[in-house]
Amino acid sequence: MERVETPLSYPEALRRWRSAEDINGWIGATFDYDMPRALRLSETQRNGSGPIAIHSPETFFGAPVGVCVDLARFAVETLRVVEPGAKPAYLMIEFEPVTIASNTLRRHWLASFERGGQRYFFADSKRPGVLSGPYASTRDFLQEYARYRGREVVSYREVETYERRKRLRASKLSEVP
Repeated sequence: MERVETPLSYPEALRRWRSAEDINGWIGATFDYDMPRALRLSETQRNGSGPIAIHSPETFFGAPVGVCVDLARFAVETLRVVEPGAKPAYLMIEFEPVTIASNTLRRHWLASFERGGQRYFFADSKRPGVLSGPYASTRDFLQEYARYRGREVVSYREVETYERRKRLRASKLSEVP
């Protein structure tokens, strides 16, 4: 395995890194999964405990321990700075639910980007340091990924943010004379 030189700070990383491969190398060398946090973010506990903050990229860089959405946020927001032309985005996958320690888990987050009309995926907490691609489409990646995970993909969305969008109540428009 190639040795990854770790920048001393997040601002230094932003100055030195130039690509998803640079970010991905750091992720593979430093990321640790936080199962207790994953359970706190599960549908079961989230419904009763309220929102839990997702780590900012700066916080995550200082302590690269978290869950899929922490890792995806770090990767997407960092790639937006170091390689904005790659059109970084979030990929939210909804799997058939699984229960771990009485907690329901179904959502999984990764980072995606584009180069030369092809799709790439990384920042996967289930396999940190793996960059998947190129793929002609997200659907092609998901077919392979569902086989790898051994779980059916129910739905997916590629979005600009990890944050839930508040549903706005539709209001009636008055007729314009």
